[in-house]
Amino acid sequence: MSAAPLIAGVELGGTKCNCILATGPDDIRDEVRIPTTTPDETLAAIEAVLGRWTGFDALGIASFGPVSIYRAAADYGFITATTKRGWANTDVAGRLGRYAGVPIGFNSDVAGAALGEGRWGAAKDVADHAYITVGTGIGVGLVLGGEPTNGLTHPELGHVRTVRLAGDGWPGICSFHGDCVEGLASGPAIAARTGRPASELAADDPAWDGVAHVLAQLIHTLVLTGIPRRVVMGGGVMTGMPHLFPRIRAKLVASLGAYGSMTGIEPVDDFIVPAALGSNAGPLGAIVLGGQALG
Repeated sequence: MSAAPLIAGVELGGTKCNCILATGPDDIRDEVRIPTTTPDETLAAIEAVLGRWTGFDALGIASFGPVSIYRAAADYGFITATTKRGWANTDVAGRLGRYAGVPIGFNSDVAGAALGEGRWGAAKDVADHAYITVGTGIGVGLVLGGEPTNGLTHPELGHVRTVRLAGDGWPGICSFHGDCVEGLASGPAIAARTGRPASELAADDPAWDGVAHVLAQLIHTLVLTGIPRRVVMGGGVMTGMPHLFPRIRAKLVASLGAYGSMTGIEPVDDFIVPAALGSNAGPLGAIVLGGQALG
């Protein structure tokens, strides 16, 4: 059996960037963390790291977004209309790809995390799954046949609107859509509604009922796409909150009703599961992206 290719991976986040040189989780040669500041400073720092590494076969980049992932588009590889100051219309993949001089894989950070969990984590035994991150924002990565679903753009399912909990008229905080999933159930939304960060809420706080309802509604939508054989959930709000999982599962079953028996989601405890790779999901997903660029 030939040796696995050596890949340089970059997870470009809104506050920090994780660079990794590896063939997989059991063979990590180096890891470097860089603060995300301005585009020029950050990309130059990444180039400095890549310049110290030799012999890698490909580069994978999993970036905060929105990003352009359609290869025929003029702005392929760009961060597009982001709200992060100074980063709109930044050519990430083009600049780093020219510097590295190797095949490059590029996608969103949540798609990267989904690929990492699919290759080595909580979805490694299924070919088709969804990864949901619930933190500062809410993002969804969809993987079909081991590949991220790429079309017009990457999924932006954190911004879908769902059926509201009966009697709940709170407007939400999303600057674009108000009461979309992210506007109702992200970390900042929970803090805005309760006056406390999610980490300080007791497990029996009534606010969790609304959060679980919204996330179950999101998963209801995912189930009806016909793609995920498993839903993996991670991010700052989900981490350390095991009480959320049974709430979400129960609300999903109730929402789907009898139709749920047709979707293959049972047992639901095996369908909605916590992430397994933690903070390594994104960097390892970048390694998968780089490997896929080699064909």
